[in-house]
Amino acid sequence: MRGVTPSLVVGLSLAGLLAGALPSAATPAKAPHLTHPMSAYERQRLTWGPCSKAQTELNAAGAQCAKVTVPLDYSAPRGRTLQIAVSRIKAKSTSHRRGILLSNPGGPGGSGLANTLALRPALKQVADGYDLIGFDPRFLGESSPLTCAPAGPPTPPAPSTSPRADFDASVRDARKTALRCQEHGDNAQLLPHASSRNVARDMDVIRAAMGERKLSYYGISYGADLGAVYTQMFPRRTDRMVIDSSTDPSATQYELFQSAGEPAEEALDEWAAWTARHHGTYRLGRTASQVRLRVEHLLAQAERHPIGVGGQRLNAPVLRLLLKQPIQHAENDPVLAAIVRDLVDAAAGKPVEPGPELAAMLELLASPDLADSMVGGALFMCGDGGWPAGGWPKDPETYWKNSVRSRTTQPVFGPYVNGMIAPCAFWAAEPREPGTEIANDVPVLMLQARHDNNVPYDGALALHRKLTGSRLVTADIRSHGVYGRALEGHRPVPCADRAVNDYLRTGDLPAHDMTCARR
Repeated sequence: MRGVTPSLVVGLSLAGLLAGALPSAATPAKAPHLTHPMSAYERQRLTWGPCSKAQTELNAAGAQCAKVTVPLDYSAPRGRTLQIAVSRIKAKSTSHRRGILLSNPGGPGGSGLANTLALRPALKQVADGYDLIGFDPRFLGESSPLTCAPAGPPTPPAPSTSPRADFDASVRDARKTALRCQEHGDNAQLLPHASSRNVARDMDVIRAAMGERKLSYYGISYGADLGAVYTQMFPRRTDRMVIDSSTDPSATQYELFQSAGEPAEEALDEWAAWTARHHGTYRLGRTASQVRLRVEHLLAQAERHPIGVGGQRLNAPVLRLLLKQPIQHAENDPVLAAIVRDLVDAAAGKPVEPGPELAAMLELLASPDLADSMVGGALFMCGDGGWPAGGWPKDPETYWKNSVRSRTTQPVFGPYVNGMIAPCAFWAAEPREPGTEIANDVPVLMLQARHDNNVPYDGALALHRKLTGSRLVTADIRSHGVYGRALEGHRPVPCADRAVNDYLRTGDLPAHDMTCARR
């Protein structure tokens, strides 16, 4: 999920967006006198060795790891530096080696040191021709990681509440997050340099330090948008670029969240119809409208009295989040139906032993580390000056008014996507650069699910028009992510997988845009 407070916090956590430990500064790279100050970074010699003990998959695969030195501030490259953690699995075929393939798992805020390795089963023999390069973006994972002051355990909701009370609580949490991030250590000096454009610059230093003229790349969700940023900033250094599940480059991150409301409601209708066909199992209604009404009544009850289940009280914002996570993929329809069945029983006062899916979510909600796990997403959402991750209104009432207005046509997810106030509303540091405007003819292979309710299809079409050299492969499915779906246990889209692997192997884009039909 492209990430937000309590909702932001939980959303980022459920998406696996974890931050690391305290920031560290490397010794500044010394550029020779009278040479370009970036030359020392581009010509640095990397020391490869075993990866850290925490990287069990990489070490088991025989990977090597190194640290790439980059400037904290690219406008002052002779100053303070950061250390970007990179991993490498060398190409098996030396005679047919293409170059390096980087990737980013999305977020924003996802660490990615082992991400390219995770793609290897989907890449199949194509992987043999590339050095597979993983990296943690700056301030995340093992790349000069940055944290905020500890947040402490989450505060449970009161027995009685209201939509406005829930919203006001989220505003307080967002303000606290901003303060504990900006006032911790020397974060005030570091935070302005957390931006997508700086991550793209770091990627280019990785390329140069590895002695490559160009880099190839696969990115999904925010990682797809990051790939588009790279094509704009470094068009001549882009080799084979694959971006999966991207967004409208004319929109802010808040507008991107808002745009997900309508397709999420449509996905709920599709799920409700499926659940009605399985009434004998879930007993939530014999028609789609009956099932949807059950959900809406559940939320209405939680907006007055949070639902008690598994020793916790769940208010309406958290329930909306719990609904939004599984509905992204059609394969999760049974999971969502089981969760709703448990919640409906709990709301009726029945004793409920949560099923495994709901139990896992409840465990996360009770975690004392919950609030800290959203740091990575907040860094880039607040550090970007616009697309792909920035652009958050400063006035909390903007979120509230949009949330109220959305209820008429989007009663389930409208309050969620419109009311998620980010810490950026209270961020003291202003972005150092504007967002990235996309307009180039770099060859790019784009993938998008037509019924993506996380990053809607219209957004990908808008980016496709800006990337005039791109080809778009559409999958007629409800999913967030198209390539390598089997890696997560979902039904694969073979024609999309073939299109990616053929492009990475030959460099030839499809002759025209194409649609992969449902299987």
